[in-house]
Amino acid sequence: MSKRYRDEDDVRVNNSRQFGASNKARPRTKDRPDYSDAQTAKIIEVDRGRVKALIENKSDSSIKTEVTAMKARELGKKSVVVGDLVCVVGDLSGAEGSLARVVTVLPRKNSLTRTIDDHVNDERVIVANVDQMGIVVAAANPEPREGFIDRALVVAFDQGIKPIIIMTKQDLADGTEFLNPYKELDITIFKIDKSSDLTELVNQLQEQVTVLLGHSGVGKSTLVNKLLGDERRATGDVNDVTGRGRHTSSSAIALQLPSKGKKLSSWIIDTPGVRSFGIAHVEPTRVISAYPEFTEAIKHCPKNCTHNEESCALNNWPNLTPQNLARLASLRRVLSTNKSLN
Repeated sequence: MSKRYRDEDDVRVNNSRQFGASNKARPRTKDRPDYSDAQTAKIIEVDRGRVKALIENKSDSSIKTEVTAMKARELGKKSVVVGDLVCVVGDLSGAEGSLARVVTVLPRKNSLTRTIDDHVNDERVIVANVDQMGIVVAAANPEPREGFIDRALVVAFDQGIKPIIIMTKQDLADGTEFLNPYKELDITIFKIDKSSDLTELVNQLQEQVTVLLGHSGVGKSTLVNKLLGDERRATGDVNDVTGRGRHTSSSAIALQLPSKGKKLSSWIIDTPGVRSFGIAHVEPTRVISAYPEFTEAIKHCPKNCTHNEESCALNNWPNLTPQNLARLASLRRVLSTNKSLN
């Protein structure tokens, strides 16, 4: 049996051994740890029991120190995600072998959360404190999926995150017909391939924290490498039999983009490819708000309308365009598969 190396989160203290034969626990005290010297840091990577964080120099914001830290046990194992602002104490030198400690997670302005296969009790936060969500789909290999984009848009609108759609592999297929329903939503769309000029996309990312979200094999890591100008992320191919991509990124990581002379830093957060993106944690009324083009029509629906019945006002709403009809089908798919309705 292979030896399991334990992290600080796994350590348990046996009071009976620690405090002698009397078997009495250590007396409780009203004193609390003094974190007055804690500094604020931004989490850029989480790897099991360790995190990497950037501490900004108080006198010069352009100078940042990268520290490795462990999480205080009271925070819990899944309490810290990439993008979090935290308070850290301990050795903040950033020297090799040094170890700081995360003691507080500051309030988040938003979070990108998904449920696994729509199980409401299996909710996972992917990243926090982002400005934009880059929904990455491929024109082909793997085929783009409407359901994935629809659910990602629901979470983006619900959390106040600006969505953009990035369609890769334009050399394999056009994708225009697939994207048509989203063009009326005032969502910026980029269509690229390996040889594309990314100037417009780079401008869109400036002074923003942008999370990239997509299925395995759509080319997120390839896109990240091109945006950064170096091979920072491993890339892989799509399986010809299953049509699925191979996971090349095992954890989320925040990477700083070239500044282009801007005052604020620009960040992209690359995430592992997702195979399911459940939204059972999003209430139905909040799901509907992600389809603003139907707001007026829904006001005329019967009480407790599920929006998938004959009396639904959306069925006879005038002037529905083909794009509206496609979006209506999307809304009904999302509502019917969202188990938070039960």
